[in-house]
Amino acid sequence: MAGVVENWRVELIEAHRDLFQPPADFPGAAQGSPECDAGWRELLDRLCVRIRAIVLADGGAFKFSQIKEKYGTLRVNWDGRLSPDADAQIEDSIALAEARSAVTCEVCGEEGRLRDGAWLTTRCAAHAEGRAPVEVRPGLKNIYIVSYVAGDRSQVTCRRYDRDTDSFTEVDPASLPVEE
Repeated sequence: MAGVVENWRVELIEAHRDLFQPPADFPGAAQGSPECDAGWRELLDRLCVRIRAIVLADGGAFKFSQIKEKYGTLRVNWDGRLSPDADAQIEDSIALAEARSAVTCEVCGEEGRLRDGAWLTTRCAAHAEGRAPVEVRPGLKNIYIVSYVAGDRSQVTCRRYDRDTDSFTEVDPASLPVEE
């Protein structure tokens, strides 16, 4: 219908009601309703499909509490009760979506880059609005570094995100260039 703007957020919430748990009469008021542009719609839908499969296999409970853009990339927060294995799978699925957002234009969904300006954004060249790409040191493109504490030890894992396969590959932290 000409002149009607589709509300992709409501469509996403309706398609994945079990993950958003919106009020019956107003899906747009769901806690966790995405606070980002439509370019990330597909990666959010892919995230929801992955999370639903994990939750159904686990039998636990899950609900998005916040989905937003921050520092140019996606941030996802959630509440729920899942087994430790399912929890780790959910976090890995979120990490994939966050990594994909760092290389996907938030406006149109095409391949993009993190860009600097008054604030950080991830945009393709067509939607860059004059913002310069953030410089990435050689060897560190699409590196996703996670540090965490396990017991009494801190650990660091490094993975490289591949947009074509929407997957991570492990990277030996010792192989990364060191700052001089």
